[in-house]
Amino acid sequence: MLRVRDGDALSFSLLLEKHRGPVIHFLYRMVQNQAVAEELAQEVFLRVFRSRATYEPTAKFTTWLFRIATHLALNWIRDGRNEKLQASLDQEVADGSVRQVATREPNIEQRLLREVRLSEVRQAIQTLPAKQRAAVLMHKYREMEYSQIAGVLKCSESAVKSLLFRAYEALRARLAHMA
Repeated sequence: MLRVRDGDALSFSLLLEKHRGPVIHFLYRMVQNQAVAEELAQEVFLRVFRSRATYEPTAKFTTWLFRIATHLALNWIRDGRNEKLQASLDQEVADGSVRQVATREPNIEQRLLREVRLSEVRQAIQTLPAKQRAAVLMHKYREMEYSQIAGVLKCSESAVKSLLFRAYEALRARLAHMA
């Protein structure tokens, strides 16, 4: 990012290539819509590019990047734009076009059971408040440390631990039947 700040266009291309996939994946898990995730990711990188001249490396680049992504996702969720999403998800379920997770298990029954469980976990995560959901996704799926998550969410590490504790308790209660 420092080279991007200094005007190196090739470095921005490399940065985009390296981080685009993880950012889209994170945003998809936040908003549950691939098209919206890709649109939000474009906005993330547009903001990175626009901020290049004033970028100061006060934290890890990925912390700064995921802070931007998290804020955009939280704003999208807060603004109620996810109402259309729920209608499209309901339509996908009705059409039977819900994405299927590829597994290596040879038994079809085991694959179907795994898909149902993954779907239940994803739905349970979607019911969490947005900040808790963001913390869980960064912690479990991005394997970020508490300090990085705190940097992204602009809160203390103890607040992150509290968010995660409440989120995992809610998930345990909601998914108790799977134990």
